[in-house]
Amino acid sequence: MAERHNSKQLAWRLEQSAENSHSEPEGQSRENEVSVSTVSHSDEPSQRDETSRLTVRVENTYQLGPTKHFPVATVNHILKDVLTAYLQEAEYDPEFCRQMTKTISEVIKAQVKELMIPRYKLIVTVYIGQRDCQSILIGSRCLWNPKSDTVSSYVFRNSTLFALANVYAVYFE
Repeated sequence: MAERHNSKQLAWRLEQSAENSHSEPEGQSRENEVSVSTVSHSDEPSQRDETSRLTVRVENTYQLGPTKHFPVATVNHILKDVLTAYLQEAEYDPEFCRQMTKTISEVIKAQVKELMIPRYKLIVTVYIGQRDCQSILIGSRCLWNPKSDTVSSYVFRNSTLFALANVYAVYFE
């Protein structure tokens, strides 16, 4: 308690000495005494910002390729199971399908992440459309390393709709 009181006194003394050391040149108006400078932007984060971020510093491994390759067959099985479970008895409805694409993609991403495949970034896309005697072409183009990056894909069909799910696995060096 005494330390806190002493530190408050010291802060007050420093404040008073700073105020007394400012000498006003002659002819300067009283407005400058009252004006306060503020900083609206700072490039350096505050102490609270630094502690609120959980940063993990990892040393370089100098590893240029994956130690464990992406299990395409296992992910294809996950895609088949999820699409079948969610859409087996479903009828095409635009609003229902819009919600289901979000739900299914999140479920697929969660199940693939449970495989704990190190150093791969995952991109999951799901398309659902109506089957009504028409055709559709869905294409994708990616720039990647064919030795480490890959894709898993599965197409599901029932009487009223089709669904295509893709999981792109991109190795992160």
